[in-house]
Amino acid sequence: MPDQPPQPSPADHPAALPATRPAAIPVWHPARLAARLPHLRARARLMAETRAFFTARGYAEVETPALVPAPGMEVHLAAFRSEFRPLLGEGGFPLWLRTSPELAIKRLLVAGAGPVFELARVWRNGEVSPRHAPEFTMLEWYRPGAGLAGLMEETEAYVRAMLPPRVTHAGVETDLTLPFERLTVAEAFFRFCGGLDILATEGETAALHAAARAAGLAPRESENWEDLFFRLLLERVEPQLGRQRATFLTHWPAPQAALARRDPADPRAALRFELFVGGIELANAFDELTDAEEQASRFTHDVAERERLYGEGWPVDADFLAALRHGMPPTAGIALGFDRLVLLATGAETVAETLWLGGWPYPAEALPE
Repeated sequence: MPDQPPQPSPADHPAALPATRPAAIPVWHPARLAARLPHLRARARLMAETRAFFTARGYAEVETPALVPAPGMEVHLAAFRSEFRPLLGEGGFPLWLRTSPELAIKRLLVAGAGPVFELARVWRNGEVSPRHAPEFTMLEWYRPGAGLAGLMEETEAYVRAMLPPRVTHAGVETDLTLPFERLTVAEAFFRFCGGLDILATEGETAALHAAARAAGLAPRESENWEDLFFRLLLERVEPQLGRQRATFLTHWPAPQAALARRDPADPRAALRFELFVGGIELANAFDELTDAEEQASRFTHDVAERERLYGEGWPVDADFLAALRHGMPPTAGIALGFDRLVLLATGAETVAETLWLGGWPYPAEALPE
């Protein structure tokens, strides 16, 4: 007779958890897993449905390296450093855990692999909160020949296919049966920042300070253009987005272009959007920049800015620029936080509830109360 599976103890029931902060109970405690299990089963289902969605649309699933020479070029993202050591231990060099698979996937687009998607494990050092984990899953997909409008249509279809008609997070409810709102950053700042014309300031600190004062907003003397832009975005704009209905925040100021093309109709703006659902940012997308020389100039600036602000970093990804010079087709691409998608689908309060081992191995004291 085969061995019987172990029977759960009454002490393993979620109701038997001690009345203390959950993070103080070991993540391996059976009751902790039992509490997460409904979210984890939904996570597995969403992964399967994601693969089916993109496969049906002609995408190929890819897997790209997690350890890379340059983890990403965004100035304000911190990465985890490692080191490659050859067999005999000489001639090693640093590698980093990727903050995104973007630069690797774009190499595949140059090679002719697209359209493609990846459910990628990524790492961002120092990001711990109810909505952040230092190690998480990013869904990225790229379609050559698509533009920003087509990508928004596909993103809307994907989100509706994965989530229930209404989702709620932290008291904010979004009705996904309604058409997704499309709002430019310029329109959002005008609406929520007292008529401020953000594009007219075009990266100039003095111009933005003057415009903020004229709108009745108080800039801080120490704030440069980017500091003030993000403070107004976080304090006045984002709290209004993705509430009654989902919101695409589009056409970002050119200083925030990152890897996106400038808008030919108005070069002060970049062809970029972020998606907000349930009051949280869910995705970030670009009409991808294919001009290698402009990208090289942006990368050089970003490396210098990271060094100035943080005193550390990594060099320009020269191999990626070589690939871009070879020729990448016009493409639209997007990065979507898969753990946040699970959070919205299940009603979980934190992303840790959507992970098999919760917030482990990050210490409980790193998490906000």
